[in-house]
Amino acid sequence: MSLAGRAWAVGARMIAPFLALHFRRRLRIGKEIPGRLDERRGGGAARREGRLFWLHAASVGETISALPVLEAMAARDAGLRFLVTTGTVTGAEMLGRRLAPELAARVEHRFMPLDVPGWVARFLDGWRPDAAAFVESELWPNLLAAARVRGLPMVLVNGRMSGRSFARWQRAPSLAAEALGGFRLVLARSEGDRARLAALGASGALCWGDLKAAAAPLPADAAALARLRALLGARPVFLAASTHPGEEAMVVAAHQALLPRFPDLLTVLVPRHPERGEAVAGQAEGLLPGAVARRTGGGAPGPGVSVYVADTLGELGLFYRVARVALIGGSLVPHGGQNPLEAARLGCPILFGPHTQNFEESVDRLLAAGGAIRVALAAPGGGALAEAVAGVLSDGSRAQALITAASGVADAHAGLPGRVAEALVDLLPPA
Repeated sequence: MSLAGRAWAVGARMIAPFLALHFRRRLRIGKEIPGRLDERRGGGAARREGRLFWLHAASVGETISALPVLEAMAARDAGLRFLVTTGTVTGAEMLGRRLAPELAARVEHRFMPLDVPGWVARFLDGWRPDAAAFVESELWPNLLAAARVRGLPMVLVNGRMSGRSFARWQRAPSLAAEALGGFRLVLARSEGDRARLAALGASGALCWGDLKAAAAPLPADAAALARLRALLGARPVFLAASTHPGEEAMVVAAHQALLPRFPDLLTVLVPRHPERGEAVAGQAEGLLPGAVARRTGGGAPGPGVSVYVADTLGELGLFYRVARVALIGGSLVPHGGQNPLEAARLGCPILFGPHTQNFEESVDRLLAAGGAIRVALAAPGGGALAEAVAGVLSDGSRAQALITAASGVADAHAGLPGRVAEALVDLLPPA
């Protein structure tokens, strides 16, 4: 182990006694589940007989992108069981919502232990997985070192290495090389990510494409969708999907600018983190008194509601299906954007702001194909955003051209989950 690796391990052991305070704070804000904190210390193992594949997906986006791979692996090996770990409660909830019953019977979920040597050792010794895959950018040095010592075959799937993360890892090159050296295969989501991962030590990294570009369409409850469509009638709907702090004010400003042209417009705000719903609704109410409703409070987008805050988990597919244009959140502020292909798969015209580095390759393909519109300037008054929304709402042929072009981009990687599943099944010992 390198000097940096030993320093990381020593540091983790030193802070471990103080992590109880960290857990208490997370419990208070709903980011941990009472009764399951022992999993964060590596406990909760319930290993059954037979081969076990461990898949780790940090949160909601990674979980959704990994599900088609999990399904393809299960179809290829009827006796294989799965351990799926997540780092967030929302990721766990999404897994529970999306797993088909027959697959759910073969899956155990646990929360990922924090990267403390004793805790990751307890986790690995309890579960004894036969092979593992980590989704996107989960590089925990102590965990990966312990897995490597145990000879665990591992793959980094949909590997992501942003420019910011790359700069941080470059400060500890030996630690980065050790972390990446434990993977038998590194599959990057884009050529840029592949080059950065290779520069840090994953010399054999490959780029097969982005799993998020191959995900299934977001689901929607059929009864809820029918009720919503009946309630909305012919009202035009502008959706701001997966928004981050600072964006909602811009969207509401754009809504106000659009009202003279579209007096019955409904703007739906779906905050990326549903716990922000109350604050988002309060901010909108300050600008549009009496015209705001929240989904979690039982509110509905009736005739008197102009802005609807959909602060629930797992219902974005519902609102993409009724929207006539959608802004992809995280792109008006320097977050980097959310996944635009979710809208593309559901036939919703796409807008995004200037900050889209998280999905650079998908965004470039959409723009090149004419499948999305970039709002170059997100002014506080909402002018540029309002103009882009109005352009789509008022021109049906333009909206259809966006939908058709985006659909072609979204379908380009349909076979990728099966290809990744083959590579992961090949890691396992014979049945």
